[in-house]
Amino acid sequence: MRVGSFVLAAQFPGQGEGEALHRAVRSAEVAEEAGLDTVWLAEHHFVPYGTCPSAIILAALLLGRTRRIRVGTAVSVLPTVHPVALGEQAALLHHTSGGRFTLGVGRGGPWVDLEVFGAGLEAYEKGFPESLELLVRWLRESSVAADGERFRFREVPVVPRPSEALTEAAGPEVVVACTSPASVRLAAERGLSMLLGMHVGDEEKAEMVALWRRHARASGRSPEELLAASHVSAGVCQIADRRVDAAETLMKAMPGWLKQGLEAHVTVDGRTRRMRDPLAYTELLCGLHPVGTPRLCADRLAATSERTGISRFALLVEGSGDLAATEENVRRLGAEVLPQLV
Repeated sequence: MRVGSFVLAAQFPGQGEGEALHRAVRSAEVAEEAGLDTVWLAEHHFVPYGTCPSAIILAALLLGRTRRIRVGTAVSVLPTVHPVALGEQAALLHHTSGGRFTLGVGRGGPWVDLEVFGAGLEAYEKGFPESLELLVRWLRESSVAADGERFRFREVPVVPRPSEALTEAAGPEVVVACTSPASVRLAAERGLSMLLGMHVGDEEKAEMVALWRRHARASGRSPEELLAASHVSAGVCQIADRRVDAAETLMKAMPGWLKQGLEAHVTVDGRTRRMRDPLAYTELLCGLHPVGTPRLCADRLAATSERTGISRFALLVEGSGDLAATEENVRRLGAEVLPQLV
């Protein structure tokens, strides 16, 4: 089982962006010290829900500051960037980090980001498959041309090539954030592992894994590829000597952050977008994920893995909103939970 942290650089009420970003960087450094497998970095624009606007730039910083831990984006929002530019950056990090980088991509939402970056609503509603296909080709082939609806250009060489050995497995790992049957199918057809959100429980995640396998088989993916798939389950982790104390920590801090963060989202076309109730959502997360004693947290992770077949976790560790408490949470995850999962 491979357990990592999920870093949003969340800006809690009363905090500045710099404080949120410092906590994000520091928690990632502590994650390596604590023996975690991966640091997953979120990307958001124009909202305090997450103050990191470029997960791949923050990944570059953290790869330079660490020596062992993997670093992944969770996720780079594909409709707002050119897939070739993102592919070049991913290849660069793959080479310079010794293969420690994972590129997670997603469709994002119908936010004003699409207007600011000139992508338009169509890039979100229809363009994701084309962008993903071009990105994967760039990371797997020696030269690439495009003749699609959104991207058209003559054949150009891939520099730097993600790997000198041009095989199907060459280059950085790519995972896809999946929230619907359509995105599950998109990932499965390309043999790409999924990143499944923290808002859904074990039963729904198990159904999505089963659906991925069915689509992967139907698209001709080999049995070896099905076995090699390594999906990621996002969740929340808060450790305390008593479960009630861990839950109380999150219930005091997270609703305020969720309220100001979620309410700040603006849709690109003025559509009404109903946001979750912050208090009810925090209660849901406490019930779904490893929140409690080290023994309870280990049991919860093991149970999720058994029910879903997922062996990788990206756990939000900054739910307290406090730097010292976040560092302690990460250290306890490494020292008191991980040994119970061996």
